[in-house]
Amino acid sequence: MNADASTKRPGGRSTRVRAAVHSAAVALVGEVGADQVTLPAVARRAGVNSSTLYRRWGTVAALLADVAQHRGDAGAPPLVGDLRTDLENQAVWTLAELSRPGGIAFFRAEVAPDVDERHDGLRECLRRVSERFRPVLDAARERGDAPPPPSLEQVLDRIIAPLYFRVVFSIPGTDEAYVRDLVAELSGKLQPER
Repeated sequence: MNADASTKRPGGRSTRVRAAVHSAAVALVGEVGADQVTLPAVARRAGVNSSTLYRRWGTVAALLADVAQHRGDAGAPPLVGDLRTDLENQAVWTLAELSRPGGIAFFRAEVAPDVDERHDGLRECLRRVSERFRPVLDAARERGDAPPPPSLEQVLDRIIAPLYFRVVFSIPGTDEAYVRDLVAELSGKLQPER
């Protein structure tokens, strides 16, 4: 085997280890909760040496933040071409992602003990959420929807912030109906006054 072949491993061991560790972390968070997960437990479940996890991630919070970053928006609903429906679909999906077993743990993991890490994690969370809603608003602008779509800041303030707040603090009644009410309220404020 030549030197080039040994250094290039697309889809090689590193990718397989990351996938196994991510899968193990998600399963353990779902089973025991993020506060009970340890790197050695994830390593055992993934079938790798715990030193690999300490070397690559260092902490459970860093591992869970990496899981959240790499999960992306797989499974997000496609746009249907109606602003209100698209906002509702994305918001309902966001709630489902936050509410599923381990979902909020991945958001909480981004709030690391280190202040700089915490700011980086929260900025990354905001970027991911913004990128989920930006196409909805851009498509509505391109269609020339009337009234014009809300700004991204309005969506974040009036739909996303209340969802995250209510999920983080486990406030009852945070369900699809609540999400649809948030979207309806924002949509109603966009209607021109008669």
